[in-house]
Amino acid sequence: MNISAISPVAFNRTSFGAKKIDKDGYENPVNRSTEKKLAVLSSTGVSALIGVTAGGLTSCAVKGWKIPTVVGAAATAVSLLLMLPSKLYNTTLSAFAKEKEMGVFSRQKEAQANIYNDINNEIKDEDVSLDDKINHYATVKMADNGKGLMVKGA
Repeated sequence: MNISAISPVAFNRTSFGAKKIDKDGYENPVNRSTEKKLAVLSSTGVSALIGVTAGGLTSCAVKGWKIPTVVGAAATAVSLLLMLPSKLYNTTLSAFAKEKEMGVFSRQKEAQANIYNDINNEIKDEDVSLDDKINHYATVKMADNGKGLMVKGA
């Protein structure tokens, strides 16, 4: 195994940690195919556990190995057929809701960054009075902190 130093070039790669960008140009970390694969994997695991349990209980009552194996496989198949469609449907709905929430969150963060850039440019501008700079910055900060209702003095 070769150990080498970390170069800054490794962190600038677009393939490393790249996210899917939707049609509006916003990065959305929700991946539907991964969500679906995880749902199938969890359903398969739970069904296998149910099958092994059913086979183990059957082996306590019946001598031999063929009947408990058949009972375990049947229990696995039945539980998977009953569980998987519901799990996939709920995963699809959940992924859709997450995508919409993250889209709104991304747009809000972009708008907030634009407002702060405008305030920063206004602060650097020497033509704007100091009172206006403080007033605009305080208004944006209060709105950002969730205190939207503000009484201004004269």
